[in-house]
Amino acid sequence: MTRACIVGGGSWGSAFSLHLARLKILTHLWVREEDILAGLRKDRENRVFLPGFVFPPGVSFYGNLEEALSSTEIVFLAVPSQFARSILVKMAPLLTPSHTVVSLTKGIEEKSLKRMSEVMDEVFSQRCLPRIAVLSGPSFAREVAQLHPTAVVVASRDKETARNIQQLISNVFFRVYTSEDVTGVELAGALKNVIAVAAGISDGLDFGHNSRAALITRGLAEIMRLGKACGARRHTFFGLSGIGDLVLTCTANLSRNYSLGYEVGRGKRLDEVLKGMKMVAEGVATALSVHDLARRASVEMPICEQVYLILHKNKDPRASITELMSRRLKAEHEAED
Repeated sequence: MTRACIVGGGSWGSAFSLHLARLKILTHLWVREEDILAGLRKDRENRVFLPGFVFPPGVSFYGNLEEALSSTEIVFLAVPSQFARSILVKMAPLLTPSHTVVSLTKGIEEKSLKRMSEVMDEVFSQRCLPRIAVLSGPSFAREVAQLHPTAVVVASRDKETARNIQQLISNVFFRVYTSEDVTGVELAGALKNVIAVAAGISDGLDFGHNSRAALITRGLAEIMRLGKACGARRHTFFGLSGIGDLVLTCTANLSRNYSLGYEVGRGKRLDEVLKGMKMVAEGVATALSVHDLARRASVEMPICEQVYLILHKNKDPRASITELMSRRLKAEHEAED
């Protein structure tokens, strides 16, 4: 029987553990927070990040990473991007070439501007060489836990690795497609969070459906421009990790990035909003990383730039909207041609 480890006891890590257990995969869930771990061991429920769902006997809970990884074959990384490297460094000596490590994290590391697969390559190349993949797509944790039909994509440079993961974790409620475009899948998954913040800000300003539709559409154009500069495949951005996840996170209250943007649009300061959030909104850190990445790649990303200025430079959101709407008029596909 396959044994898996989920590294990270947030909403997505918890929901994915529940999903694996339903597939009869013996699952070890590693949790950093001592209070959450104690609650899981006592009640078999994550009342902070995924209340209302009781874990079946197939899920075991760990606070020790070495014990959690012991006897497992596949590891799913479900921690915020800014904590990933430190945890991967701790994981590296515990892994072997027979392991497969799958990133569930949607973000870009600050300063290094590396995607999660690049961080894994860098860390693991020094100690071990596990197979690496990434999983992304429109997948709210609560809806996966509720058995709502969900479709995602798993990407790996190795076709066999992607197919093996696809076969392992697919069922009638959770359909997995494969891709070889690791760069595109990761960039789409990370950058959509920044556009979701923009959509939330727009709705917080009471601008309505026209504005949100424009942000989603032009946001996709920005994501594709950066993707092209980084070597991603254009068609990836029209798939589940691209337009699929972008539409989801820009239109639903379950999106923590949309919700954060909405509160900022209503006039709250970023630090005030963050204090009231239990979960990490990756779009905040990613806005900073994308600002730096776009400059390094000489790619124009006006929406992402304004989100960066609003979140990190305290720019008035209404001034940002005015600036976006006052830009030089041009053909719709001018920048992509």
